[in-house]
Amino acid sequence: MANKTMMAVIAVGATVMSVSPALADPVISVYGGLQSATDSDVDTTDGVHFSADWEGKSFSNPPYWGVRGTYWLDDFGYDAFGVSLDYSHTKVYAGKSTLRDETPGWTHLEFTDGLNLVTLNALYRFQDKGRAWTPYIGAGAGVNIPHVEVIRPSGKTWDYQLGGMTAQALAGVDYKVTERISVFTEYKFDYSHVDVDIDSGAGLKTNILSNAVNFGLSYRF
Repeated sequence: MANKTMMAVIAVGATVMSVSPALADPVISVYGGLQSATDSDVDTTDGVHFSADWEGKSFSNPPYWGVRGTYWLDDFGYDAFGVSLDYSHTKVYAGKSTLRDETPGWTHLEFTDGLNLVTLNALYRFQDKGRAWTPYIGAGAGVNIPHVEVIRPSGKTWDYQLGGMTAQALAGVDYKVTERISVFTEYKFDYSHVDVDIDSGAGLKTNILSNAVNFGLSYRF
């Protein structure tokens, strides 16, 4: 995997583990699933404007996946509330129709080594200690670090950049298998404002709305 993607994952883990254990009930989760994105307008500073038909291709290499560290605030008397740091390898490909009809001469437009979303979220769980099922909701904000892949007649762009702000909302349900292990499924929505540099001194802007149905595994320390 690309070095910068690995650095983002390591940063998530290091930040989560550096939080004081006094917060109680720390959880690490990994997940994958089905991820897609809606069409969005794309503008470049050298005068190109078009609508991109984005595809998610969740299981194409590199696949869609994510990791999350969560602390539930039990020791502060707020059992239902938590905070999480989330990294997801969300990605989008411009569809064949976009390259054929919307962008003459462009042969490649993708963020496929990830939009790489890193968000800090607030969580609320509908807790009933007599049941194994625990529904939850959450929302937060952070940044996207896309791998910008553009090939067009004027040149090629192929690098990681800081794209801009990302906002996130999610809702799911967790099922406790043992005291330490649980499985979960959730729906997650992300809004990402992407403002990046491309060849010939130009810039590219778009707002990407991505949706995911996740399936994951959690471990409680």
